[in-house]
Amino acid sequence: MQDMTSPLARDNAIAMEKNAIGQPVRRKEDDTLVRGKGRYTDDVSLPGQAYGWMVRSSHAHGILRGIDTEAATAMPGVLGIWTGKDLAEAGYGAFTCGLPLKSRDGTPLQQTSRFALMTDKVRFVGDPVAIVVAETVSQARDAAEAVILDIEPLPAVTDAAEACRPGAPQLYDHIPNNVALDYHYGDSDAVAAAFASAAHVTRLDIVNTRVAVVPMEPRAALAVYDKAREHYTLQLPTQGVSGNRNTLAKALLKVPNDKVRVLTGNVGGSFGMKNINYPEYISILHAAKMLGRPVKWTDDRSGSFLSDSHGRAQKIHAELALDAAGQFLAVRLSGYGNLGAYITGVSPSPLSLNTGKNLSSVYRTPLMSVDIKCVLTNTTLMGAYRGAGRPEANYFMERLIDAAADEMKIDRMTLRKRNFIKPSQMPFKASSGVTYDSGDFAGVFGKAIAMSDHAGFAKRKKDSRRQGKLRGIAVGSYLEVTAPPSPELGKIVFEADGSVKLITGTLDYGQGHATPFAQVLSAQLGVPFDAVKLEQGDTDVVRMGNGTGGSRSITASGQAIVEASKLVIKKGRVAAAHLLEASEGDIEFEAGRFTIAGTDRGIDIMELARQLRDTRQPDGVPDTLDVDHTSSDVPSTFPNGCHVAEVEIDPDTGVIRIVGYTGISDFGTVVNPMIVAGQLHGGVAQGIGQALMEEVSYDDSGQPITGSFMDYAMPRAEDIPIMATGDHPSPTPSNPLGTKGCGEAGCAGSLSTVVNAVIDALSDYGIKHLDMPLTPERIWRAIQDAKATQKVA
Repeated sequence: MQDMTSPLARDNAIAMEKNAIGQPVRRKEDDTLVRGKGRYTDDVSLPGQAYGWMVRSSHAHGILRGIDTEAATAMPGVLGIWTGKDLAEAGYGAFTCGLPLKSRDGTPLQQTSRFALMTDKVRFVGDPVAIVVAETVSQARDAAEAVILDIEPLPAVTDAAEACRPGAPQLYDHIPNNVALDYHYGDSDAVAAAFASAAHVTRLDIVNTRVAVVPMEPRAALAVYDKAREHYTLQLPTQGVSGNRNTLAKALLKVPNDKVRVLTGNVGGSFGMKNINYPEYISILHAAKMLGRPVKWTDDRSGSFLSDSHGRAQKIHAELALDAAGQFLAVRLSGYGNLGAYITGVSPSPLSLNTGKNLSSVYRTPLMSVDIKCVLTNTTLMGAYRGAGRPEANYFMERLIDAAADEMKIDRMTLRKRNFIKPSQMPFKASSGVTYDSGDFAGVFGKAIAMSDHAGFAKRKKDSRRQGKLRGIAVGSYLEVTAPPSPELGKIVFEADGSVKLITGTLDYGQGHATPFAQVLSAQLGVPFDAVKLEQGDTDVVRMGNGTGGSRSITASGQAIVEASKLVIKKGRVAAAHLLEASEGDIEFEAGRFTIAGTDRGIDIMELARQLRDTRQPDGVPDTLDVDHTSSDVPSTFPNGCHVAEVEIDPDTGVIRIVGYTGISDFGTVVNPMIVAGQLHGGVAQGIGQALMEEVSYDDSGQPITGSFMDYAMPRAEDIPIMATGDHPSPTPSNPLGTKGCGEAGCAGSLSTVVNAVIDALSDYGIKHLDMPLTPERIWRAIQDAKATQKVA
């Protein structure tokens, strides 16, 4: 037995304080990753593996008349070529979307039922039609280029609004006008009445640009088939192995779950894109089965631009109704969301449902309606991208507020203050149908104003003007509705080597889960922080889980850890009572130690776990402290914040510099402020990228114009400002830790704030609105047009 005065107990107490919830503990994995010792999918190789390369359509739309593989098959090293016909004969399933979304007439979302390799039509540049497998990557690629495709070109359409018009090219016979979902939310009559009675209505046509995800690590996969066991193994980057395995097994391979194992090592970013299965995975699994050899496929960057799901892509008419005092009466959106050529994963949701759920943000907006047609086009498929509807909705709302303030001659900050939901109104049922449980939105706003030195802006603007520069500032609030309620795995295993294995169904693809999860587990059980080992990447171990997405990880896994820890303590009390020869009711637990109440007799949790493991126990006494637990549903949370962006523009070149940036956040309880700050910085950077430079473009024939980093601009370190950040937390009562999620908030705050700051700077020329990306050319042309207009006037 160990008493609390022992050196070991004192050391553990000090370590617990150092690594406690709220401490900026350094990430466990950083030493490995920064030394280049991470193990990503392409780093994994198996004896005898072959290599796959995809054959893709170079036409955006066409009838696939034939595939000539004769010359390619005879090339050196080629082991096999498989087409859509081969996969169809094998009986694999189709990629579909499982969301229960319905159109305004009550009909369900139309399915495109995409198969891994096309057999009849191709519908975008990059549509896969065959896979070539060879002894080396070079041999596979050379042979893929020798495959001859007979495609009869058809007219293509890339714009969602144009795709709905009569006479537009039709992608599917069963989907009239290419409208897969005619989404509607809200009471249209009540909203119309509010607009009719309004003292002022602000209207904006807003393009939310299509962006490429471009994570550092391209997609890759390594497939193995065990003929004796009729068992598939697939190594690939995911956002959660359990969900991907379930879809892969049941829907695509059409085998029981236990016939498929999914493995995920380190993941070099995903942002929503790697959370679904792709045609390449079915193709290499089939090839591995046919060849009896492992088959690896790794995309290159050009292939990624074509085949990875894209994000955003909306054309929206946004309206805000206000009374004479500037009180919001209603907000209304209508427009189009571009689905690309196929519907898989959750692609319609960011364009429709999630946009509506997040639109009313932190404001008392009594009524809202959302009418968005989700439309199929001859472009790369759409998917979730960091925020997945949340940054979009907040962008629309914040642009409307700034425009309304300008039109009504009300100070922008005053207008926001008049419409904030008050803490005393919590819980607050928003017009989106969602009930917020906590938040001090005015307090967050005030803190951001103070930290950004907003009061000193006028002087800084004068200084910029003396140097011939324009200067603008914007303050914008945001609120996100995180992932919908779902359970999560919390499994705790006390290992013989003295480590504690934590198994949960979320997955770290850059967030740094190992550290905050260990902080939570150590706080609950008093186990040594360094002893906690996180496992998330093997379906043989992770029996269930809902993955990482929608800013759910610390909330979902955190709740599962807390609940599982309570079960460990419950078992530990029974075991400790037996070993200490006391009544179970007299056993207390605190800071990793079970003690007899009123005495100094006790036993450390790690020692208890060892004794249970090494010694046979009588009936009624647990032989282990291990727990395998599935949590109850973890509710959505409502992270929110306020960002302030300050920009300077050179009117002679249109070049923008972000010269100041502040972000105040309400993420509830912050488990690890260092990691949270990193998440915020990354999200802000991605928002800046979309606001100022990123855009996927197509020509009129459907050919992508932005197919590489030569054409698609990405923010560099010099484009990202030093950020001042702070917290103003209102812990949520909906989960035991009080956490709210933080992973996507940076995008939600930065997108609108940066754009509004630029528009504020350009207001010197009477410019009221520009669509993203706000490139130097676009800024320069807008200034020249404004000058010409002023000269004529």
